[in-house]
Amino acid sequence: MKKLILAVVLGGAMHGAMAADQGLLEAARAQQAPLLATLKELVLIESGSSDTAGVARVADVSALRLKALGAVVERKDGIVTGRFTGKGSKRLMLIAHMDTVYQPGILVSQPYHVDGNRVYGPGIADDKSGIALILHTIEMLHARGWRDYAQLTVIFNPDEEVGSRASGEWIATQAAQHDFVFSCEPNGAQMEGILLSASGIATATMTVQGRAAHAGVAPKVGRNTLIELSHQLLQTQDINVPGAQLNWTRANAGLVTNQIPASATAQGDVRLSATDGAQRLQQALSEKVAKPLVADTVTTVAIEQGRPPFIATDAARACAVKAQAIYGEIDRKLALYPGTGGGTDAGYASRAGTAIVLEAFGLAGDGVHGKDEYITIDSIVPRLYLLSRMMQEAGASQ
Repeated sequence: MKKLILAVVLGGAMHGAMAADQGLLEAARAQQAPLLATLKELVLIESGSSDTAGVARVADVSALRLKALGAVVERKDGIVTGRFTGKGSKRLMLIAHMDTVYQPGILVSQPYHVDGNRVYGPGIADDKSGIALILHTIEMLHARGWRDYAQLTVIFNPDEEVGSRASGEWIATQAAQHDFVFSCEPNGAQMEGILLSASGIATATMTVQGRAAHAGVAPKVGRNTLIELSHQLLQTQDINVPGAQLNWTRANAGLVTNQIPASATAQGDVRLSATDGAQRLQQALSEKVAKPLVADTVTTVAIEQGRPPFIATDAARACAVKAQAIYGEIDRKLALYPGTGGGTDAGYASRAGTAIVLEAFGLAGDGVHGKDEYITIDSIVPRLYLLSRMMQEAGASQ
């Protein structure tokens, strides 16, 4: 079955290492300097998720560039969507995000600068490199006359770093109408690769209800929810559920010190590696907290799901093998990363299960979400070559 999928997805092109497309490689080299200029322009626009004006400025630049490339551009809820109509039969989609994790004024302490092979700046890897790569890949391919797609859709969303709560559904519904989705998050500088899975994200909330009483005069009349919450947190801290990981991270109880608290809450970070992980975790937690330590207290747990997990299908894994072969054309190795604890929009893109979805086509870099975020200059040409060749292969697939 896997061999059949491989042949269908890759058009049967599995006959050993192929020679590089020298014309495409030269075109990629010619795009390096323009891409760096685009990247600098984007990084110099601060666009933290809560900085709506900054994100809108990145959207303005991105929308203008897509229009200049010939796209019909739609802007809604801060999302930039560009559509190109081609002459082929396949529907391709590229995604990246415009927001960063940094607060306004970050460029003062973390300025854009170049140091040898590294270019530093807040959000330069995650994910302004993805935006720049998409724009210049399309420019390069169109300049060479490539239009082997029925539709090419580009989505730049404004809220990935805060869970894509506004844009996730849009990405999911659009991806369901496409054959391939390549998400352009960055990848590691130590070993460039493609990502085969990423965690889904959810929030667990534990609530304990008890009875208030005077802490000094009649403490035993009360039903202390702080004690019960502590007990329940301890007994669920190492809960083992396949496909779900829980870490309690916040807790609160009581309003004043001289009153037995009548209610208490805790919240936890949930990472999901299976589509039914949240449901299994919910059941396991509910069973665990059913018996109280403090009499007459009631504990409940609710799980709010956010970004779904991304799990590459067999067809997507076959596509990733093709990506390795393409990197081999230019004498570079490409790792196939099995997974990450972080979440990505590939989770939304793969939710319907219709498109072949792969993640991490962006530039190589490191230090994301930190003080010294950077991309490597020598990854630009290979990543341009990889994404453009993958798009060509996808467009030509049967």
